[in-house]
Amino acid sequence: MIRAGILGPTGYAGLELIKILLRHPEAQVVYLGARREERPAIDAIWPILRGRVEQRCALLDKDPFPAMDVAFIALPHTVAMNYVPRLLAQGTKVVDISADYRLKDAATYRKWYKVEHTDPGNLGVAAYGLCELFRAQIAGASLVANPGCYPTAVALALAPLLSGGGATPGGQIIVDAKSGVSGAGRDPKPELHFPEANESITAYKVGVHQHTGEILQTAAALAGRETPVLFVPHLIPMDRGILATAYVPLAGEMTTEELKKLYADFYGGERFVRVRTDDGIPATKHVFNTNCCDIAVRAVGRTAVVVACIDNLIKGASGQAVQNMNILFNLDEASGLA
Repeated sequence: MIRAGILGPTGYAGLELIKILLRHPEAQVVYLGARREERPAIDAIWPILRGRVEQRCALLDKDPFPAMDVAFIALPHTVAMNYVPRLLAQGTKVVDISADYRLKDAATYRKWYKVEHTDPGNLGVAAYGLCELFRAQIAGASLVANPGCYPTAVALALAPLLSGGGATPGGQIIVDAKSGVSGAGRDPKPELHFPEANESITAYKVGVHQHTGEILQTAAALAGRETPVLFVPHLIPMDRGILATAYVPLAGEMTTEELKKLYADFYGGERFVRVRTDDGIPATKHVFNTNCCDIAVRAVGRTAVVVACIDNLIKGASGQAVQNMNILFNLDEASGLA
């Protein structure tokens, strides 16, 4: 059995990790580490786990790490990098769900996260864990940077056009994306208070959202050149789910049927990307509590309109993290997820 640890099990991603690993046939959770002095029992934090998990949380920074094969880090951005070097030094593979190792250089990280990176040497070492696009790099890695929720949906929406040359080289791509409230984490914030978020929708962090750097980095890697992406996120009053609509200028005339074939062929062997080749458009309900990304594409003049939906807590976080673990240990990618 793979001995798995979770740093940060008291957040939404941590809960989803526990639930997925409980049903994984080849992994078991041997460590839960939190930053709470009282070392709470995890089922006191998450009553849904009563009778299923009786572990207490160890206190990060005071209690030693046990022997682990893999550690999932579900801590806030800018905090995770404090623990990764220690884990790697003891021979533990790491899947970091935070943003601390997604960007490839310290200056870019500083630009988007407003702090200095304390472990810059590992930025170039980390594999970017978008499984469908970078599987070969993940397989041989010790450190995997699990992608953000928005960047996962956006990259999967854009990859067939950017990597295949169907998009206008250097053309402006616009992405309008909407997320449920859980994407902002569990810590209370005024704008997430029920009377503020319910019955309302708002754009936020326009032009400055921290996922923009990650989106630009992946778009450039797929296209082989810098590719402008205007990304605008919105908060919508539901618990979970992301719907991203991308508007991509086409390099040449393409019909909707040709675009559907392009996407279906590109993702033909992937179990977790489902391309709609009928007349349907995916909705967040269609991917709720799954590790799937549903995609539909349409030609509107010389623009491809691509709609991608994911569950932000599964494919956008914990499900993809377990998919990465399965690749690291040469297991069936769907283990624990199907």
